[in-house]
Amino acid sequence: MEFTIKSGSPEKQRSACVVVGVFDNRKLSLSAELIDRASNGYISEIIRRGDMEGKLGATLLLHNVRGTLADRVLLVGLGKERDFRDKEFRSAVKSAVKLLNETGSYEAVIYVTEEKVKRREVAWRVEHAVVVAMEAVYRFDQMKSEKAEVRRPLRKLTLSVPQRSDLTSGEAAAARGLAIAHGMELARDLGNLPGNVCTPKYLGERALEIAKEFPDVKVTVLERKEIEELGMGSFLSVTNGSYEPPRFIVFEYNAATKKQRPVVLVGKGITFDSGGISLKPGHDMDHMKFDMCGAASVFGTFRAIAELKAKVNAVGLVAACENMPSGRATKPGDVVTSMSGQTIEILNTDAEGRLILADALTYAERYEPEAVVDIATLTGAMVIALGHVACGVFSNNDALARALVSAGDDAYDRAWQLPLWDDYQDGLQSNFADFANIAGRAGGSITAACFLSRFTKKYDWAHLDIAGVAWLEGKEKGATGRPVPLLTTWLLTQETAPAS
Repeated sequence: MEFTIKSGSPEKQRSACVVVGVFDNRKLSLSAELIDRASNGYISEIIRRGDMEGKLGATLLLHNVRGTLADRVLLVGLGKERDFRDKEFRSAVKSAVKLLNETGSYEAVIYVTEEKVKRREVAWRVEHAVVVAMEAVYRFDQMKSEKAEVRRPLRKLTLSVPQRSDLTSGEAAAARGLAIAHGMELARDLGNLPGNVCTPKYLGERALEIAKEFPDVKVTVLERKEIEELGMGSFLSVTNGSYEPPRFIVFEYNAATKKQRPVVLVGKGITFDSGGISLKPGHDMDHMKFDMCGAASVFGTFRAIAELKAKVNAVGLVAACENMPSGRATKPGDVVTSMSGQTIEILNTDAEGRLILADALTYAERYEPEAVVDIATLTGAMVIALGHVACGVFSNNDALARALVSAGDDAYDRAWQLPLWDDYQDGLQSNFADFANIAGRAGGSITAACFLSRFTKKYDWAHLDIAGVAWLEGKEKGATGRPVPLLTTWLLTQETAPAS
């Protein structure tokens, strides 16, 4: 979809459709009032009849409104004016774009971006309108023999800003939003692909394609022999039972000064998780194709920063493999040696994400990073703790955790910090190795983070457990593309002047 920024009165827009808001209790927004005046009170008349109450997300499409130059006028409900915040703004934009895409309005001018949102400037509204619009029209039909065609889909959306002085910042915000949306689309596509297509090998090939599309991104793909030479015994223990060979994928993006130490993103890339010998129940096991959504978010974030030519230095590490049962599979009770030299007693082979991340986190040391953030669909306990609203943040540096939570708030990709106290470490004790890969049931997300913390002593580190937010279930089943918005927003706050 194409996005443009414009400032002007709604009744003067030549377009297939102009979108204006109505607040709850039938209160017209300023843009709706301007159309109402131009139409000699036609909008007020519609409102008085009760056809539009202004409930959040409600829509009413009007044709041939007198006094305007647009073919149609779309009224969208904004809810209560005093409660018009982030969620309400995004909901209104989503409702409008969905209807536009379904009714043949191939282009439109939207004035919801002029409405004041508490604590948010014009640039925020423009950026989020772009992200939400792209989310609303996203479709995954790559695996279907017949594609569902949308009649005259929405191809161009003009976002209105209050003043001409907002045009420059609005255009920059639209570019940010579009890059984030493209990154989310890539992450969603990878997550939605079935496990027999999106294998570790496939992820390696897609990474190389990104490097071709964006020359600023360098990609290296390591295969089993090279992984063995690195001594990644923890990672390799997970892939033992699978026919599919593992891949260790390295993204490198350097656009800041050479003295700027890189930020490292580490993604869990289990392309299918059966649980291994500790086999999962059959119900909903198909969801385990989403167990590589942490890796997918690294792919999407690097695509976003490369599109924006962000002035940052960043490294992405993806450990990709399957976790399958077979005669060669790792067994409960086995002891493996990680790349760090620490030994691990594997009490549960379904706690495999932390095993591949352990070696990737050790590999990250070679970059002498400014900070390391790993992203993983790590624990079902995270879903119990925070549901499907926020991801969990654990960190050995509170300032880093606060920065990630703040970026998530700005990106409406929310996160919440949980404790990482030493008291939780005791459950990982083992009689036969340096420590075990699981503790008891209580505080499962925290003890999983405690396990990872044993491989992050040499740098500032944060762990994002995205198990509750990486995909949706039911009618909306599919990958969400989170936390690409959070990660991209956080990286953009660290931009520096370009290297000379």
